[in-house]
Amino acid sequence: MIVGQPVDRRDGRMKVTGRARYAAEFPLQGLAHAVLVQSTIAAGTILSFDTADAKGQPGVLAIITPDDAPRLQTKKASQQMVTAPLLQDKDIIYNGQHVAVVVADTLDRALEAAARVRVQYRQGEAVTIMDQALGQAAVPKHFRNGARPPDSQRGDPDAAFATAPVKIDVTYTTPVEHHNPMEPHATIAMWQGDRLTVWTATQGISGAQTTLATLFGVEPQNVRVVSPYVGGGFGCKGNTWPPATLAAMAARVVGRPVKLVLTRAQMYTSNGYRPRTIQKLKLGADQTGKLLAMRHDGFSQMSQPVLGEFVEPVALATEMLYACPNVAVSHRIVPVNQGLPTYMRAPGEASGVFALESAMDELAIALKMDPIALRLANYAEIDPHENKPFSSKKLRECYAQGAAKFEWSRRTPGPRSMRDGRWLVGLGMATATYPNNRRAASARVRLGTDGVAIVQSGTQDIGTGTYTVMAQVAADELHLPLSHVRFELGDTRYPKAPVSGGSSTVPSVSPAVQAACAALRARLFDMAIADPRTGWSGASHSDLRFENGVVIGPDRRITVPQLLAHQNLAFVEAEAESKPGDEKNEHSLHAFGAQFAEVRVDLETGEIRLTRCVGAFDAGRVLNAKTARSQLIGGITYGIGMALFEKTEVDAETGRIVNANIAEYLVPVNADIPPIETILVANDDRIGNPVGVKGMGELPMVGAAAAVANAVWHATGVRVRDLPIRIEDVLA
Repeated sequence: MIVGQPVDRRDGRMKVTGRARYAAEFPLQGLAHAVLVQSTIAAGTILSFDTADAKGQPGVLAIITPDDAPRLQTKKASQQMVTAPLLQDKDIIYNGQHVAVVVADTLDRALEAAARVRVQYRQGEAVTIMDQALGQAAVPKHFRNGARPPDSQRGDPDAAFATAPVKIDVTYTTPVEHHNPMEPHATIAMWQGDRLTVWTATQGISGAQTTLATLFGVEPQNVRVVSPYVGGGFGCKGNTWPPATLAAMAARVVGRPVKLVLTRAQMYTSNGYRPRTIQKLKLGADQTGKLLAMRHDGFSQMSQPVLGEFVEPVALATEMLYACPNVAVSHRIVPVNQGLPTYMRAPGEASGVFALESAMDELAIALKMDPIALRLANYAEIDPHENKPFSSKKLRECYAQGAAKFEWSRRTPGPRSMRDGRWLVGLGMATATYPNNRRAASARVRLGTDGVAIVQSGTQDIGTGTYTVMAQVAADELHLPLSHVRFELGDTRYPKAPVSGGSSTVPSVSPAVQAACAALRARLFDMAIADPRTGWSGASHSDLRFENGVVIGPDRRITVPQLLAHQNLAFVEAEAESKPGDEKNEHSLHAFGAQFAEVRVDLETGEIRLTRCVGAFDAGRVLNAKTARSQLIGGITYGIGMALFEKTEVDAETGRIVNANIAEYLVPVNADIPPIETILVANDDRIGNPVGVKGMGELPMVGAAAAVANAVWHATGVRVRDLPIRIEDVLA
């Protein structure tokens, strides 16, 4: 079996030698450069542009403003397409909004000209901070794409809470955070008549194809999107944001290829962010720790409605994670003059489980109960919200194996009870969960006379190892050496696949690859049975097998080159689609985990240092032990950033993001990350999908921030409910 082995990344050498070509690196003859001009106010209207000085600069090809921008078919774009602002009107919704595009023959000339564009505004009244607009909180109209209501209730949680012997009533907040992948958003666009080709940094080439085709009024087959390598996304490249559309608009205006690459600062205003949340938690329990009532009310920051709608679904884990008869959750959005939020790694669960698992820790303290024991006392054997069995659930094993590896038993229960010289030592833990998502996907496989199988799917590799694991799945299904399998992706000319988000790529695409390879094998068997030279007329597929490029029958064998030669073919090909069935109607599909963190806090300075992390996860069948471990370590690291570092700061008066760089927007660096140990609990969930996998891109981030916060409380006795946790919080 090749699946499960720690195979090196197939794209690794390309990346470390610089041969991997990213969106901004495709050389095109006559390439021009576009630069965005952005608003300096948070609300109002553009009165006029003064472009005379800018147009007089050498090399300037065009300055596109709402006065002369081509009209786009924004009304035909669906709710889920990010279509604004696209220079279609003069309204200003937020500071940093794109108001013009300058195109020149070199980047330096475009930058110089853009700096000389002058804009006059009529300034309006802006509300830039969520806390100032809580009175305008509204029920979302498109929660979870309309698939379910934003609020739910079972039992009578308010009455149960009122009579509960032990109660927790607390509020938690998480800040605005930005994704900051190493590769910024970048697009090269080229028109040839009505045919558009874009090389763009995206997590969803099919979605980009549909969006651009709709906006420019062309058939989808006339739009080709190419994205062979993506330098990280974390959700911000899941939608087709305005810069990609504006690059295509500029290319059409100037009649030559145009490249548009965002600056790091523009990454804070052009492609979404994790919204600020305010979460109110009420937990009621009896003296044994049995939960009697849970209420989780979430408020999340939103843009002005004209830009669309995005809701951070913070309370969904609360519905299903613990067995409790009385539970209510709600979601509200608060509009402000900021850009549209979007998905960020583990959207909903990352923010929501921080609050839920911090509250569970507070409840354990009130009960004088071990935090793991409290969770086991409320272990949900079935999904209590949907009243369905889980397709699989190894959360007990995650608790047990994680606690053993972490040596949880050494923890003394009281705060400030563990010390090492001047350092206060704290141990914390939390539960992780994330839905096991799957969407329809297709794949194609071609086997030629050279014995090499070329597998293609219109998916993306956003740094997670898709090139590698899909080749492993195909090699096993075709019984070929891995060296004889090549996987190709990142081009809309390949069979359609979904966006790489929500940890859905492997659960969606690997079954399609498996199905296409099975279809190819069946095709070969049909050819062999029909070939008079084999003498297998009347045989069935069960009489044959395929190994190392050879069809083997009861009494003889025939190679693929022989089969193809007999029919004058250069290759044999098959294509298949795999999509969800009724499994979601009959089962609850989730991945699970347990997070453990050790912190040390300096008695005098309040400096917080993480010294150890352990994560144990039920992520289904593991396709590649090496890339899986990489995902787990990366997710935990991301969670550490959420716990201790990341916060986007906004000037309340102007609405301007004041730390729009990675010098002042703090992210963890190597020195901040302790040894991280990961455990993959053995599982193989064939109910969720035919390959048995669960996505693990999001899962290891969930609960990490809560584990750190709970460890900080254990070390210091200070409960920090507002992220990120800073020195001043523990010194207060």
